[in-house]
Amino acid sequence: MDMKKILTVIALGVCFAAVSCSKPEPKFTNNGEGMLALAVDIPQTKAALSEADLTATASVKIYKADFSGLVRSYVYGEMPSTMYLAADSYRVDVEAGEAVKETPAVASWEQKSYKGSKAFDITAGATTSVQVEAQVNNAVTAISFGESVAENFAAGYTFTIGLDADDAATQLVYDASKSGAEGYFIIAGLDEPAFTWTFAGTLAKDGSSFTKTGTIEGLEAGKVYKMALKYTIKDGDIEFSLLVDYSTDIVDDTIIFEPVSTGLSSSAAYEIWAGHATVHADVDASEYAGATVQFAYSTNGTDWTNVDATDDGNGAWSAVLTGLTGSTEYTYNLLLNGEVVGESKTFTTDPATRIPNGGFEYVSKVSGESYYKFYDPSCGVEDGSYMFWGSGNGEGSEGINGSAAMGIVITTIDTSDKMEGNQCVVAQSSSMVGMLAAGNIFTGQFGGLIGTSGGKVYFGRPWATRPTALRLWVKYSTSTINVLKNLPAGVTLTKSDYDRAEIKVAIGTWSYKTYGGTKDNPVLVNTTDESTFVDYTTDASTIAFGDIVVYHDGYSVNFGEKVETATSEWHQITIPLDYHSLTAYPTHIIVSAAASQYGDYFTGCDTSKLKLDGVELLYE
Repeated sequence: MDMKKILTVIALGVCFAAVSCSKPEPKFTNNGEGMLALAVDIPQTKAALSEADLTATASVKIYKADFSGLVRSYVYGEMPSTMYLAADSYRVDVEAGEAVKETPAVASWEQKSYKGSKAFDITAGATTSVQVEAQVNNAVTAISFGESVAENFAAGYTFTIGLDADDAATQLVYDASKSGAEGYFIIAGLDEPAFTWTFAGTLAKDGSSFTKTGTIEGLEAGKVYKMALKYTIKDGDIEFSLLVDYSTDIVDDTIIFEPVSTGLSSSAAYEIWAGHATVHADVDASEYAGATVQFAYSTNGTDWTNVDATDDGNGAWSAVLTGLTGSTEYTYNLLLNGEVVGESKTFTTDPATRIPNGGFEYVSKVSGESYYKFYDPSCGVEDGSYMFWGSGNGEGSEGINGSAAMGIVITTIDTSDKMEGNQCVVAQSSSMVGMLAAGNIFTGQFGGLIGTSGGKVYFGRPWATRPTALRLWVKYSTSTINVLKNLPAGVTLTKSDYDRAEIKVAIGTWSYKTYGGTKDNPVLVNTTDESTFVDYTTDASTIAFGDIVVYHDGYSVNFGEKVETATSEWHQITIPLDYHSLTAYPTHIIVSAAASQYGDYFTGCDTSKLKLDGVELLYE
């Protein structure tokens, strides 16, 4: 029989939808009032609380519909016989059962909790009837052990499940006597409720102990989590199958329990980087108790490097192999006490793609002009022959006008002061009629001037690899701020403060449809519209981010402590990339350098110069 269709009606008010003809009509004392007639349906239950107990202890709370506040709060047994409310929109919440007790049992074999809500309107001079259906508000478990479990495990096996692995009060322990029983868990108020479970038993065949643990996330109130455990022999291995039945939504979530088969296990694709890789192995502790566990890896099968493994628990071991070379196949083995055990495996590292034209060696002048674009179509070198780097100069007749069209060149080169090759790039701030133009160089393309008040920049270039850091040579000269227009919230600077430079690097999955740019340059920033500025530390599409702020007397990497040094001299600085996700792959890369950190707000020093050379990505 479908228990959802067997309802006990609990009257929580004296007035109902169908008022008896023998009862007098209600008398409203205020023309702005109406009467509420309230009834609640609660499914029949075999739980320990009787219908009378549920009725007596039920909680009734009435709120304004706009969530502006609690209007009435009652326990059913103390609720007034007549309930008048001002004409308005409301919501009623009804709770009953274990959850309304002063000290409820979070985990229980018998005590259920119920909750129901309903929105309603009160009309002046009328009776409003409201029916609230209260449903089970627990996460419910139903664990059963198949005959094969009893046949192959000694008596005393258990399945412990709960909301907190360290708190027995939130757990229930299933044994053979509880097989198939329902357990009730109060999850209301938990941000991300999840079950943790442990199966523990002793194998009858050899007396060895067997323990496995796991989690079930995303718990929902009113769902029944039915789990059937069975024991089978498959190809000589032992396995358990766990079926999680989410009541109305059935999900086959099969978890395999196997005795540990000693040998290498596979790595996930995202664990293989260009410069390092995480490898895994299973080791049967009963067979190799106390053994030294290592991994050995090689590119040629002759020269091997050994690395100690880390015990991850339950027979699982892992290690991070470092110092790898991109786009290279590696063979690796499991070593136990120095001896190879099991079969070898291989993996190929990700490419370690270089950033194009990172030394700014390939530049050429815009046709008919004296300023540069930062590539040279005729250079004969692939990564210097196309536009990867852009600047606020623009490309004039070859593209889009920028500051250079107004006579302000904010990015150029220096052949006399460099650290690598023939030249470095120089981002130099300038001003005209009191407006600051910050010197800049970035991956992307200038998008155009917005009158004399700002410009548009398309940031980003297509990118697919995952570097671990950006390294570059930096030199900076500046003075105190002499143009101060705006500043971001929380930043306070005056004209007595020195200007500062900033260099950012980010990889991400920015969609041009969301960020307003183009497929190749997806992030559009309009310097006259602060809402287009992107905070890469919190941006949802950013996979990894790094930052350096350069002062006149030092620098700070990734918002860390300031390194005191004379930045008027060259310094090679490494900016580690802080990964928000270790499993995602990027579609684009953004590198942006500005001689004035707050140039987008038109604040800085118009003589600031930031020199860069030898920009390279590291893959470690």
